[in-house]
Order: sequence, then C-alpha cells, then structure tokens
Amino acid sequence: MGLLGSNFVKAMRRKGEEVQVWNRTASKALALEAAGARAFEKAPDAVRNADTIHLTLKDDATVDEVLAMIKEALQPGAVIIDHTTTSATGAVKRTEEWKKMGFAYLHAPVFMGPANALESTGHMLVSGDQALIKKYEAALSAMTGKLVNLGPEEGRAAGLKLVGNSFLLSLTAGIADTLSLARALGISTGDVSSLFDTWNPGAAMPARLKRIATGKFNEPSWELNMARKDAGLMMSAAQQGGSKLAVIPAIAAAMDNWIAKGHGNDDWSVIAKDSVS
Repeated sequence: MGLLGSNFVKAMRRKGEEVQVWNRTASKALALEAAGARAFEKAPDAVRNADTIHLTLKDDATVDEVLAMIKEALQPGAVIIDHTTTSATGAVKRTEEWKKMGFAYLHAPVFMGPANALESTGHMLVSGDQALIKKYEAALSAMTGKLVNLGPEEGRAAGLKLVGNSFLLSLTAGIADTLSLARALGISTGDVSSLFDTWNPGAAMPARLKRIATGKFNEPSWELNMARKDAGLMMSAAQQGGSKLAVIPAIAAAMDNWIAKGHGNDDWSVIAKDSVS
C-alpha cells in the first residue's frame, strides 16, 4: 500500500469494489479504511477468501517474500496479479512455479504514477496466458487508460517495462546535463523551457530509431566528427562554468571509439550500432 497501491485501492473503492488491504507498515493499510477498504495486520488474513490478489511492491525479492507469506491462505483458483517492476526472469519463474502449485500468476507492470492510479489513466502491460488475460481484460482495463497485451511470451511485459524505464532514466539524466550546461553558460531554466516550447527534439525520435534499427549510417544528417566537436564544446563550457555533466562525457567516449574505427564521416547515431541485434 505505497503511493501507487494506495491509489489503486481508492480508485477500486470509488467503483464499488470490495477490497482487503495489507502493508508492512500497518498505518498505511489502516489509512485506507477511510476509503472503505478493510485493513489487516497480517498478509494471510488480507488474501483469505479473495478471488484476485494485486501486488505493488519493490522488487523480485519482496514479491517472493510476500507470496511465501500468503501461500497457505490463498483460496483455490485465486489469481495473483503483480504490478511490481521486476526482472523478466523473475516474472517467468514465478509464473511457472505458481502454475505448478495450482494458481495463476500474471505480471502486469505499469507506466503509471500515483495520480494515474487514482484517475485510472496511464498504461499497463501484460503478456503470457492469453485466456487468463482475456478473462481479466475488463478489470485491468478499468484500472488504467490503456491495457497493452504483448502476446503469449511470459516475461515480455517485464522486459519492455525495463526498456521503457531505461529511456526514462536516460531522458532525465539528459535533461540534467542540459540544465547543467545552461547554468554554466548563464542561460536560465526558463529560457531552456522556451527553446523546447519552440523546438521539439522528441519529434525526431521515430526517424532516429528507424535509422539505428536499419543500420543506415552512411548517409549522415549530422556527421559523427561534427557531433563529437560539439560534445567537446559542451564539456569545455561546463568545466569553465563550474558545472558537472554526467551523460555527455560518456557519449563523447563512445564517439571517440567509433571515430577510431573509421566512422567519423558516418551519421553520429552509429554509436548505437552495437545495440541493435
């Protein structure tokens, strides 16, 4: 019953669903009684007589720990739906193990913040047993703005959730470097925001991804040599202005590697060549 789980519960209660809750910190579960949920001090008591169990936890280890706690209290035919961001291998393993024990485990990670959980907006990913997904499609769709069925492959939803999160991490680190460089150059955050109000670099992402995926780097729109020159200017300006860059130096090192291999006149996106299978 963290931020995401608590708001899932509040949204369920608004729709008239009966919900029993548990959390390691009992006060977080008890707080949801104001929304009409029934809180329990012990996890097994919270899942007793429940048809569906939703988990929103920290990682593989906590999921396994909590599932072990509630195992004996689960009623026959209960379905476990796990919204935790976990490893793909962990999701596959749990699906197999719980199936052998006579229970269905469905991994359904989300691209949702607490506000999305309360408003039933955002994206939820699922993959695996298509019959099970079809059975719970309506219920899961009601929890989110869009339910994305990624097919029968177990663990695919977990893998793509990590891929999506990797982009979010990279994007945020890139924004941090952008603002650090701006500060070094005496440019305000407001001016940076105004620039991106006018010019949207994100619009180039589909074409950039297509170029990288197809491996066509010999028709450059921005030569690697020139991009490396600009990276050098960025690092120099940041150093002179007393700012630190986290991402650009690593990109510059990758550029140097590809330039040394003879790709200086190729499109700068050649630095991603080895990332494409």
